[in-house]
Amino acid sequence: MTPPPSLVALLDRVGQPHLLAFWDRLDAPARQAFAAQLESLDWPLVESLRRQAADPRPAAATVDAAAAVTPRCLRLGDASNPIPPEDARRRGDEALRSGVLGAILVAGGQGTRLGCRGPKGLCRVGPVSKATLFHLLLGKLVAVRRRYGRDVPLAIMTSSATDAETRSFLAEHRHCGLDPRRVMVFRQHDLPAIEAGTGRLLLDAPGHVAVAPDGHGGMLVAFEEAGGIGWFARQGVEHVVSFQVDNPLAMPLAAEFLGYHLLDGAEFSTQVVRKQAPEERVGVIVVHGDRHAVIEYSDLPASLAAARLPDGRLRFHAGSIAVHAFTRRFLERTAGRDDALPLHRALKAVPCLDAAGARVVPRAPNAIKFERFIFDLMPLARRVCVVEVEAAEGFAPLKNPAGSAADGPEHVHAAVVAHARRLLARAGVRVADGIDIELAADRIIDDTDVAALLPSGTVLDRPGVVGG
Repeated sequence: MTPPPSLVALLDRVGQPHLLAFWDRLDAPARQAFAAQLESLDWPLVESLRRQAADPRPAAATVDAAAAVTPRCLRLGDASNPIPPEDARRRGDEALRSGVLGAILVAGGQGTRLGCRGPKGLCRVGPVSKATLFHLLLGKLVAVRRRYGRDVPLAIMTSSATDAETRSFLAEHRHCGLDPRRVMVFRQHDLPAIEAGTGRLLLDAPGHVAVAPDGHGGMLVAFEEAGGIGWFARQGVEHVVSFQVDNPLAMPLAAEFLGYHLLDGAEFSTQVVRKQAPEERVGVIVVHGDRHAVIEYSDLPASLAAARLPDGRLRFHAGSIAVHAFTRRFLERTAGRDDALPLHRALKAVPCLDAAGARVVPRAPNAIKFERFIFDLMPLARRVCVVEVEAAEGFAPLKNPAGSAADGPEHVHAAVVAHARRLLARAGVRVADGIDIELAADRIIDDTDVAALLPSGTVLDRPGVVGG
C-alpha cells in the first residue's frame, strides 16, 4: 500500500520525503500511528530548528562570564544572613500552613541508562525500603500535610516516553498517599533531532521519527497549555516550587528556603550548593549588574571555571541544583513571552536507521538536539534570591549507572543513609556502626518529627526505616 498522497505532498513540501522510505514494512496500525506523528509535527518549528542546526555561530551568551561574579548567597542556618534564619523559618511555616504553595515535579526522564526500566521515578533508591524516587519525593509532600494540615497541590511533568507508565504507577500506588484531586499530570513536548550536515530528520524505527523531550524548560509552555497555572490559581496557590525527580534529598518545601524567598520579595529563588572543584558538572549562578543567569558547566571557559577568590573559594562557586521557587504571577507573565525560553542546541549521538533500515548506534555525535532550560527565566525576574544549601543535606542526584565515579545508585544510597544518621543524631538517637538506616519520607521532615517518634538516647542496632 502506498502512503496517502496528502502525506507524500506534506513531506515533499518540507523537504523530508526520505521519512517514508520504509513505509512498506509497516502494518496498518503502525502506518496509522506514523502518519499521525508526521501530521502532528510542528513543521514551521522544524524548519526553524533546521536553520538553527545549520548556523555555525555559537548561541549568544545570556551574560558576559568574564565580567560576571557570584551573587550574594543566603545560607541555610547562617546567623550572619541579612534575614535571620529563625525569621525565615517562621515565615516559611506560615506559608505552608496557609496553603499558598504549589509544586511541580519534573519527571520526564527515563531510567534506561541507570538500569531501571521505565520512568526514572520508578527507580528504587531507598537503601532499606527499596522505595522508588516517586515514593520518596511525593512522600515529602505527605509529610508536609501531616505537619501543617494543608495539601501542597502537585503537578508532575512527564514526557511521551514516561507519561503512560507514570499515570499507571500513580493509580496503582494511590498517588503515594497524596489526594489525587490535588495531583495534576501533564506532558512536555517532544522535539525532533536534526541530522548534522543534512538538516534531515532521523528515524529511530521504520515508522517513527527520532524525538526527545524539550528539556526541563518545556515545563512552562506545557503547563500553561494544560491549564496548570489556572489550576494552581483556583486552589489559592501564590508561589510555586519546582524540583527534579532524580534527587531524593531535594528539599523544595524547606520552611527556611521558602521564608527567604518570601521575605526577600523574590520572583525567582533558587537553591545552590558550593562547588568545590572546577570539573564538577553543575551549572553556576552568576550576576552581571542586576542580571542573574545560569552558565552551564560546558559553556564556562576552563580558565574561569578554575579561577579562585582570595579566600580559596572558586570564583564561580554557586552550583545550580534545579530546585527553584517562583511567584505564580511571574510564571503567568513569562508564559506569555515567546522569547522567555530559547532553544539550546547540543551535538549528540542519536540512534537511528541507516539507508538500509538497520538501527545503528553511532559512536560519534551525528545529530543536533534541542532543549529549553527553566533557569533561562532568571534574567527576566525583577528580583532573584539565591540560597545555599549543604550538598549533603539537599543534593544526591541519580544520574549515572552503578559503578560510575559519581552520582550512581551506590552514591545515592550512601547519601540517604548518611543524611538519616545526621538527622537522628541531632535528635539524640544513635545508630550502630555499619547499619543502614532510612527515614520514612512521608512522616519525617526534620529532627522534630524524630523526637516525636523516638526518645533521646535511643540506640538503633539493626537496619530499618524510622517512622515506616
